[in-house]
Amino acid sequence: SDVGHCMLFRVVLLVLALVLLAFASLTTVRVPVAVDWRLALLAGEYGHWLVALPLGLGAVAWGLRAGAPGWAWVTLVLCLAATGLLLKPSFQAFGLAARLGERLPATWRDAAPKRPAWSLRTLYLGSTPAPVPAETRTFAPGLALDFFRPPGQAGPVPCVIVIHGGGWDGGDRGQLPQFNHALAHLGYAVAAISYRLAPAHRWPAQRDDALAAIAYLKAHAGELGIDPDRLVLCGRSAGGQIAAAVGYTARDPAIRGVVAFYAPFDMHFVWSISRDDDALNSLKLMTQFLGGPPTPERAAVFDSASAQAHVHRGETPPTLLVHGEIDTLVWHRHSERLAARLAEEQVPHGFLSLPWAVHALEFNPSGPAGQLTYHAIETFLAATTAARTAPGTPAARNPSARGSGD
Repeated sequence: SDVGHCMLFRVVLLVLALVLLAFASLTTVRVPVAVDWRLALLAGEYGHWLVALPLGLGAVAWGLRAGAPGWAWVTLVLCLAATGLLLKPSFQAFGLAARLGERLPATWRDAAPKRPAWSLRTLYLGSTPAPVPAETRTFAPGLALDFFRPPGQAGPVPCVIVIHGGGWDGGDRGQLPQFNHALAHLGYAVAAISYRLAPAHRWPAQRDDALAAIAYLKAHAGELGIDPDRLVLCGRSAGGQIAAAVGYTARDPAIRGVVAFYAPFDMHFVWSISRDDDALNSLKLMTQFLGGPPTPERAAVFDSASAQAHVHRGETPPTLLVHGEIDTLVWHRHSERLAARLAEEQVPHGFLSLPWAVHALEFNPSGPAGQLTYHAIETFLAATTAARTAPGTPAARNPSARGSGD
């Protein structure tokens, strides 16, 4: 009957409203292990577009309120709650943008871009940076890097070495190419490198590969048009662990800074919280990467892979950490602990902690997390790679005049 069909339709709408609310709640709570974490990324970084779904559903429910006002109100409230949760990241990003300078050292603030850290126009009209051609070069047997030159490059420029994620046993240097293109358009050379993967190759193979890439870039600096004394290591997830461990142990003044997105930094701590039933089966990943638990025989391997164990005042390069507070794959606590250690040793650092964000938070450059992350890294690179001036000049006497964090 028509009445039965109408009731069924209302039930379907109510269930859809509940589903949308559950989806939108992923901007507030950690995604359950049984649920694909990428749904949380979708909700957090594209929710400002997806609000059309609960708004449209709510409008339909309100239009059918005759004869069932209670049902209509319940459905509408659920839809409005989902709408609010999907818009929450944008409102939080707006608030964080106004206080972004507080999360960065004062000496970096003069280097910040003059444009706002977050804008509604960019949120809805922002575009992906134009692709920059990549030059593929072999820097070690079986290992290659993709090199991106800044368009219109004039003179030696700083180089950002990008190290991909993937749990140490996967991923490749082609991850998130728009990030490399964006940095190139800012005037930086970019080298996205490969490294040997576990379990066939355990640490410190990955460290050695990163050091080989650094050596290659320095040796070929002239033909690449880069300044060999202005390098920055940048990694995401597993790549962030590699970038930080290499940057903190190399003791190389050419490494002007380290950028790590949602990465672990104390491998003893990582092992202590690893489980075989978590989202990554982290016990398996750690065993593949480091060979097993941190026994006395293996402690040195764990130590050398732990950036946090190598933080020293006056030696550790300036660092930018970016992490989502509800990341299911890599616990936010990892960046919290490293930030505390950097503060203890008075190492210049910034910590961008995003309440709604998860893994791969910079995937959408125009999204709430993307805008703040790109603004922070642009500030960091400008501050830490500024050309050093001769002693006695105003900039040399006053580090904040050149926005340098070193």
